[in-house]
Amino acid sequence: MRLEDYLQPEFVIGNLASESKSEVLAELVAPIKKQWPDFDAKRAHQVLLDRENLGTTGIGDGVAIPHGKMESLERIVIVVGRSLAGVSFDALDFKPCRIFFLVLAPEHVAGLHLRILAHISRLLSDESFRRAFLAAETDEALRQVLAAA
Repeated sequence: MRLEDYLQPEFVIGNLASESKSEVLAELVAPIKKQWPDFDAKRAHQVLLDRENLGTTGIGDGVAIPHGKMESLERIVIVVGRSLAGVSFDALDFKPCRIFFLVLAPEHVAGLHLRILAHISRLLSDESFRRAFLAAETDEALRQVLAAA
């Protein structure tokens, strides 16, 4: 499984401007709306907030993997973001998150959705990957780090 199969270059945000959990989720959803004008960004934002209310997706080590399912999607969408300043995301280790992998999936692909989340979790557990991700100086360099994963 390769992330680049699910990740469009436009869905990589090298410097998130947001300062809160809700703002980060909205900023991560924005490129999908830009790419697909019929995409219901407000509904996606609410789905993600509802999932966060069940329990944080901030898994620690500066990483958050917000995710949810939407009936209107035809395929899995991944958006990657990086916050240079860090955002309080109610992470399990109480530290700010700087690395964000948003995963939105159609209702009917539960197995693949879980495999992708597991793959992302394994990838982000690798300290050298996290260091390279955070050290990338441009969006292009960040995309290269992701393509090599």
